[in-house]
Amino acid sequence: MLGFSVLPPPPRYPGVGGYGAAGLGGIVPLVETNNTIEKPTGPEWQFLVGEGTYVLREDLSLATPPPHPSEAPIVNPNPLATNPQPASAGTKLSLVSLHPKPPPFVYRGPAASSFGGLPAQDGSNDLRYSTEGGLSSEDGRGTSNSDKQGSQVAWGSAAPVFGQGNAALTTVVTKDVNKRKKPKNNVTKSNSSFISRVIVNDSVSRRLTDRPADGIFAFANINRAFQWLDMSSPNKANYLVKVLFTKAHCLCHDVNMATKGASHLDVIMGFSTGEIIWLEPISQRYARLNKNGVINNTPVAHVKWLPGSENLFLAAHMDGSLIVYDKEKEDAAFTPEDETPSNGGSDAGDATNGNSHGVSMLIHKSVHSKNQKTNPIAAWKLSNQRIHSFAFSPDRRHLAVVSEDGTLRIIDYLQEELLDLFFSYYGGFSCVVWTPDGKYVLTGGQDDLISIWSMADAALVARCQGHESWVAALVFDPWRCDDRNYRFGSVGEDGRLCLWDFSAVMLHRPQTNRHRGSVSSNVGVAERVNSYDSDEGAGIAHAVEPRARIPMLPPVMTKVIDKHPLSWLEFTEDAIITSCKNGHIRTWNRPGMGAAGEPESSEATS
Repeated sequence: MLGFSVLPPPPRYPGVGGYGAAGLGGIVPLVETNNTIEKPTGPEWQFLVGEGTYVLREDLSLATPPPHPSEAPIVNPNPLATNPQPASAGTKLSLVSLHPKPPPFVYRGPAASSFGGLPAQDGSNDLRYSTEGGLSSEDGRGTSNSDKQGSQVAWGSAAPVFGQGNAALTTVVTKDVNKRKKPKNNVTKSNSSFISRVIVNDSVSRRLTDRPADGIFAFANINRAFQWLDMSSPNKANYLVKVLFTKAHCLCHDVNMATKGASHLDVIMGFSTGEIIWLEPISQRYARLNKNGVINNTPVAHVKWLPGSENLFLAAHMDGSLIVYDKEKEDAAFTPEDETPSNGGSDAGDATNGNSHGVSMLIHKSVHSKNQKTNPIAAWKLSNQRIHSFAFSPDRRHLAVVSEDGTLRIIDYLQEELLDLFFSYYGGFSCVVWTPDGKYVLTGGQDDLISIWSMADAALVARCQGHESWVAALVFDPWRCDDRNYRFGSVGEDGRLCLWDFSAVMLHRPQTNRHRGSVSSNVGVAERVNSYDSDEGAGIAHAVEPRARIPMLPPVMTKVIDKHPLSWLEFTEDAIITSCKNGHIRTWNRPGMGAAGEPESSEATS
């Protein structure tokens, strides 16, 4: 007689009709749980770095919404199943302050766009404030998502506008915040099947009026819920607005720093269904873009407003596409207008013919196209595997993109041109960030390593080892960076927070022929790089450097701060903020601030 094992029963969710109520002969009403806040104390909630002791101020736990009642229960789930799972993301935040405080250091010097021997197109070497100032981050999914200082950044005329010269894209800059366009639909009165429920705090108007001018807003996603929080409020656990979606999960979001004001905020959100929502939370209005996936029906892994643009934003879809949308344009069914590779090489099919490491960037629609009546504004195909994250360079000229296929691409997105292609030591890349001066790009990924890439040398110059699982997010600390030294933080799926310091003098620059074959743990990369040398685009793809030939940097601090996988972090003037996949948002005060956010006594620091 053959023996059969019985699979466990499907999970049951109390309070959700069709799950826990099925055997009771009735429907149990849906009960919304509330956010909670705790302030644990003790040595396990502290960590020591060279500058002093960081102390946990508070642990804000976001309520995890139950599945929507219309979702079919999972029958006999197979724990060994290998079929693709629905897209998901940990809890991530977008921080915004209407009056951010700049960091103490201002970067001066030549334009970062001169890396790799490329001169600045306008020849300018003017003063540039770091885009990492204030509350800044490129989350690896950055996904990071935070305050880019808006109009306070002194860019001058350094970077041209995306699509400059295309009369079909001419837009009028709206200086009066009160006259800026808002989405058409009222989110609280919506009858859309996409939105399940909207909960508005009864005292939201009074709280917005009474809050401090330099306070911090936070927008946070957790599964199918999206919350607007006031992080400067003593009762921050009571959200300002909470939106529940029917089945879609919000995977990413970003706030437009060019249009922010006391009466207007533009928030963009990307979903597991591929749809995008433009939300103006103060007026509680919204609009749907890419509705029903008419342009691209794959999940949106990362979304960011184009630097300085009022209307345009870039979305990374999980089919390997980057698409530029205009928040105010209608959508139309999209058919690629062109299949031209951006680098002019003969390997044009690589990005779409199933090869993992395509060295081309196929332009399906150029920003210079005259057909700009509907979205998309531009569409580029990089790979057949998901794009995890991207980051704009501080000088607003370049784009660093990381993918599941283990590649880092450096793109001149203004010219729609692929400049460099780098490969991971092993597995995919999950997050990317530029140094505040634009000289280096850092990536983290599934090899548990952080890689530091020099843009001037177009080479890997160091790897950082400290995580014991995949790296989820990277962010620089602008309050501990200067013209020679960098401080950045990382979090990973090992629940670990790491802090790192490095300087240019620490980084060994390998004197090797980077375009020839080398030993690689990324199978097939070396062969593809060698074969590509004979193409017109030779020099774009760079082979993997063996671990033995690249310096390995240790962290200055590493600590497991959560039992759940971490998904996001950010630096503010007085704290480090982290979040995990289960909704815990933890604020760690910088040295000298104490557990309550106030300067502590000498006895407390001893």
